[in-house]
Amino acid sequence: MEVYKISHEDMLKWCSIPQEELVNHPDSKVDLKIFENRRATMEMAGNMMADEVAKNNAEGKITKWILGSGPEDQFKTFIDRVNKERISLKNLYIFHMDYGIDWNSRVYPEGNNYNSPQGRMKVRFYGKIDPELNVPEEQRIWPMLQDLDYVDNKIEELGGVDTLWAGIGYKGLVAFCESPSNPYQRVTEEMYINMKTKVVHISNEKIVEASQRVFGGCYDMIPHQAVTIGMKSMLTAKRAVCMIPTGEWKQTVLRVLMFSDATLEYPCTLLPKYIPEVVVLTDQFTATHPLSLDEVPLSVENQR
Repeated sequence: MEVYKISHEDMLKWCSIPQEELVNHPDSKVDLKIFENRRATMEMAGNMMADEVAKNNAEGKITKWILGSGPEDQFKTFIDRVNKERISLKNLYIFHMDYGIDWNSRVYPEGNNYNSPQGRMKVRFYGKIDPELNVPEEQRIWPMLQDLDYVDNKIEELGGVDTLWAGIGYKGLVAFCESPSNPYQRVTEEMYINMKTKVVHISNEKIVEASQRVFGGCYDMIPHQAVTIGMKSMLTAKRAVCMIPTGEWKQTVLRVLMFSDATLEYPCTLLPKYIPEVVVLTDQFTATHPLSLDEVPLSVENQR
């Protein structure tokens, strides 16, 4: 089978499309929604989360999510609505995406910090929800080093998930499922879409991206390994909601997700191929690619 590769010409063509032509573009593979700024984008994501649980509760259904610990802006809107509207989360299953592990392949000590998503979510998410409404602890499910099969088996037992809530990396990663980079491994699309929960080495590109965005370029703070849910479980979702209000880091991957055929160069392109509904939430700045402008600015730091 011929492997699809993005051509130089196609990449420049996608990046040159004016922002105002992106929504409802005839070649788009996703449902794109553009908001004024990051705050409005993530408020929409939080409202979509609350709406889904409320709807399923009213219909007597359980709700099953795969959810990253970041981005986290949307959690405030979701939590506010849960507490104010008394939306029960007792029938919500949350499969958490991933977490970093240290140089010795051990879990970092629990705390409210970047390298402990478990501790961070306990404080910033579960800890802010009324206990009478909160997700039962046994339904807050993390990938486990000691039992890598547990998450995948549980998702299969439940018949897949309803929604994958995902940020997208600048090179198209979803969770810590990155583009295969080892020249001595022949990874096919079939292998990749059947990837189970596993331990991975984080790419140098991801380390640079995360260090720049979170720690001012201090890459010493970024884990070099992670435990991540695999693409196999993520592709059981009926819907994917991709949150990409990240500015210049994501202006290109946004267009790739919209227009590219599936390619392991950008793993996010597998979502439109295998998930029935892919919604992309972004802001005007991220949706405006420098190549779509009449005059390309030499520096974008002050363009926001």
